[in-house]
Amino acid sequence: MVTGGAGYVGSVIGRYLLDTGHEVTVLDDLSTGHADAVPSGARFVQADIRAAGATLASGIDAVVHCAAKSLVAESVAKPELYWDNNVGGSLALLEAMRAHDVRRIVFSSTAATYGEPTSVPIVEADPPAPTNPYGASKLAVDHILTSYAAAHLFAAVSLRYFNVAGALLPGEPGAGTSGQTLGERHTVETHLIPIALQVAAGQRDSLQVYGTDYPTPDGTCIRDYIHVLDLADAHARALDWTAGQAGRHLICNLGSGAGSSVREVLTTSREVTGRDLKVLETGHRPGDPAVLIASNERAGTELGWTPSRDLTAMVRDAWRFQQSIGELAGPASR
Repeated sequence: MVTGGAGYVGSVIGRYLLDTGHEVTVLDDLSTGHADAVPSGARFVQADIRAAGATLASGIDAVVHCAAKSLVAESVAKPELYWDNNVGGSLALLEAMRAHDVRRIVFSSTAATYGEPTSVPIVEADPPAPTNPYGASKLAVDHILTSYAAAHLFAAVSLRYFNVAGALLPGEPGAGTSGQTLGERHTVETHLIPIALQVAAGQRDSLQVYGTDYPTPDGTCIRDYIHVLDLADAHARALDWTAGQAGRHLICNLGSGAGSSVREVLTTSREVTGRDLKVLETGHRPGDPAVLIASNERAGTELGWTPSRDLTAMVRDAWRFQQSIGELAGPASR
C-alpha cells in the first residue's frame, strides 16, 4: 500500500513498484494529490490515513508511507496541522498496521530533519536539529519507527530525501511500459526547478534568488538534487530490504552526494528550455544554509542504491512533463 500515492513522489513510486512486479494499492484523500496521477493498474482507495485499517485488512503485506503535509512556511504558521497530520496520522497508521499484523514500512522522511548542518556532506549519524515544524514532525515519526521496531518487531526504513526533481515519462529508462506520464504539479509551488520552468513558460514574470554572497563558488546556495525515478528505485530497494529485518529501523539519506548552486540550476534551465529567465536578486532568507549535500554511502551499502540521473536529466524531464500536461498554455495565477 502506498499512502499519498496520488501525489508527485507517491505516484511515481507506485508506478515504479507496479512496473517491477508488485501489486499496489494507493490510499490518498486527494487533499493535495490528483486522481489522474494514481498509477494505472493500482487499486485506489480514497480515504484519510486514519481510515487505513479496512484497506490493510485486504491482504496488504507492506506500506510505503508518503502521505504528509510538506510546506515549510505553512508548518511555521499552522504547526497544529503538521503535528496532527504528519505525526498523529502516522501513529494511527502504525497502530492499524500492528492490528492487522503488517509490520514492514518504508517512510518518506526528509533532509529537513537535520536543520542547519554542522558538516558537509551530511551523514545519518549527524545530530538532527530541525528548524521548522515540518522537519520536526518527520523526525518525530523517525523516532516512533525506532521504538516500533524495537517493541513490536517492525521492519522499517526511513529515507531522508534532499531535493527531488524530474518526472516519469514514457520511453525513458526506468519508466516501464505503462505509457503513463507523472510529475510535479503542486498548487503552491516552492521548489526552484519547477518555478524556474514556470518562468521559462511565461507562467511567472520572474523568480527570486535569495542571497548571492554565500561562501560558495558563485555566491548562491548549493543544494543536493535527486531524480524522482532514482528516488522510486530507492524505495523499491528499501521495500525489499524490510523482508526478514524484523526489529530493525534503517535510516538512509537519498541525495546525489554532490550539489548544484542556484545559478547552476538556472543555467541548466535556460539551456534545456532555450528560453531566458528573468531573475530578481534579493537578500538571504532566515535559516537558509549555504550548502546542503547528502552522503549517500549508507544507501549504497545497505540498499545497493546509487543515483544515475544528473541535473540536466531532471530539468529536461520536468520541462517535458510541463509541456505534456498543457501547463504552458497560459499564465499561472499570481
